[in-house]
Amino acid sequence: MKKGQKLWTRDELILAINLYCKLPFGRLHRTNPQVIHLAELIGRTPSSIAYKLVNFASLDPSLQARGIKGASNSSNLDKAIWDEFYDNWEELPFESEKLLSKFENKSIEELNNIDIKSLPKGKERERVVKVRVNQSFFRSSILASYNSTCCITGINQSQLLVAGHIKPWSQDEQNRLNPRNGIAINALHDKAFENGLITITPDYKIKISDVLLKSKKTDSLEKYFFQYENKDIVLPSKFLPDIEFLKYHNENRFQR
Repeated sequence: MKKGQKLWTRDELILAINLYCKLPFGRLHRTNPQVIHLAELIGRTPSSIAYKLVNFASLDPSLQARGIKGASNSSNLDKAIWDEFYDNWEELPFESEKLLSKFENKSIEELNNIDIKSLPKGKERERVVKVRVNQSFFRSSILASYNSTCCITGINQSQLLVAGHIKPWSQDEQNRLNPRNGIAINALHDKAFENGLITITPDYKIKISDVLLKSKKTDSLEKYFFQYENKDIVLPSKFLPDIEFLKYHNENRFQR
C-alpha cells in the first residue's frame, strides 16, 4: 500500500460491490456520477472507487469465462467480500442496501422509493420491505448487466423491460437475487418464457415451442416469435445466465 493510502473496510467494499452490481460494465469509470457519489459518501476519490470496481470485475466468473480481465491486483479482502456476497444472494444484497441507507442518511424505504403508507405493520412490514428492496436490487442488477436491452428483441427502453427469472422465484430461494438467474426481457416474451413457450438454450440461442410453431401461422406470430427461432440472445456485459439454470428451464419449463 502506498504512503497516505488507507485500507478499505468491509463496509466500504460491500458498498462498492452493491454499486458494481448496479452499473453496466462500460460505466465503471471515475467520471460516472454514481461513482463520484459513492466516493463522496465514503470519503474516497472517484478514481479509487473506479479502480475497486474494476478489481471486482477481475473476480467475476462471467467475465473470466469471456476472457475479459479487470485489474489484476485485487486484495485478499476484496476476494473474501466478493465470495461472501456472491455466495449469499439471499441476504447480502439486502444488507448492502441497509448499509447504503445509513451512509445516505435515509430510510431504506425512502432509498428504494417504497410508499410507506401502503405497508402493513409489525413483522409483516419487515418482510414486505425486504421483498421489495430485493426486487428493486435484482431489477437494477439485471438491467445494468444487459445495458437496459431486451435479450430477445434488442428493445432498449427500460420501461418496457422485465427482470425475469430463469429458474422461478418460487423454485429456488437461494438464487432469487442471483443476477445469473435473470434476464432482461420485454413483458410479452417474459410471459412466453414463464409459460414455456420460448426458452434459451445453454448455448444462448432462442427456441420457440412447438405449441407455437405448429399453430396456425399469423403475421403476429411471425413478427413476435417465429423470426427469433434459433437466433442468439443479446448477451449481458456481465453476469451471464448460468448454464445450469438454462438447462433447468429447457428440461422442466419448456413445452416441446
